[in-house]
Amino acid sequence: MSKVKYYYDSETLSYRKIERKKRRTFTYISIFILASALFGFLFVFIASQYIESPREKALKRELANMQLQFELLNKKMNEAETVLENIAQRDNTLYRMYFETNPIPDEQRKAGFGGVNRYKSLEGFDNSKLIIESHKKLDILQKQIVVQSKSLDEIAKLAEEKEKLLAAIPAIQPVRNEDLTRMASGYGYRSDPFTKVRKMHWGMDFTAPRGTPIYATGDGIVTRADSNSSGYGRHIRIDHGYGYVSLYAHLYKYNVRKNQRVKRGDLIGFVGNSGRSEAPHLHYEIFKDGNRINPINFYYGNLSAEEFNDLLEKASIENQSLD
Repeated sequence: MSKVKYYYDSETLSYRKIERKKRRTFTYISIFILASALFGFLFVFIASQYIESPREKALKRELANMQLQFELLNKKMNEAETVLENIAQRDNTLYRMYFETNPIPDEQRKAGFGGVNRYKSLEGFDNSKLIIESHKKLDILQKQIVVQSKSLDEIAKLAEEKEKLLAAIPAIQPVRNEDLTRMASGYGYRSDPFTKVRKMHWGMDFTAPRGTPIYATGDGIVTRADSNSSGYGRHIRIDHGYGYVSLYAHLYKYNVRKNQRVKRGDLIGFVGNSGRSEAPHLHYEIFKDGNRINPINFYYGNLSAEEFNDLLEKASIENQSLD
């Protein structure tokens, strides 16, 4: 129960009851509510500046975690760039040099992206710079990976071709050293055994007993195995591709047929004395793009340095050929 208040009326010399007017009461209440609301707003405003809400704390932790993740991502991208640069350097200075192809210029490997602003949607945020730089670095890194991937695909094809080329080149001696009687005659001008006239000898003569095995000097396809070529007698021709053809003449018999595919080291025939020949031997020739070349330059596949030097010395002697 509220207290009743009185005031002294000097005119009547008595105490009168204080009557509170309803309007004044409403005014007081309104002022109180307004003051309370204002105080509450000031309190919330001040508190918001110095006191974090649980949601703000959660968002702040999430933002800090995202910043950490971006920093870790940038670190990993820097490491990836280092690895990619190392691969690119080996690609240019080792792989492409070995396969005799032009290196990829740095301008092509590290080219950026021109034209429209690709990152406009990422602008206007507190960490826009960090996000945009990360996206730029990632895009450039992806482009470099694509360039390097295409380069390695090209290198793989070149390696496959190089492997085929190395297997195809006639690179071994057609008769084993242990089967040879001697290296009778080399490439160059020699005395003809029948006319005694000095003329060009287009191959190498390997003296060996009749029936000595003869081996394919490189991978290829047998294009001829017949005796229809003047002077060669029974002979074999192998097309190795890349412009190389090898010829094996004066055979005793064949071990292959026309259109047969052979590998380096396959037994293809046997030494004989057919055709224009003075004694059992193998006459061996190599053609490159239709021109005869010296077979002595192609024996790196099965001869040691000493054996090759000995063969080179014997082949250089200008003597009488056997065909």
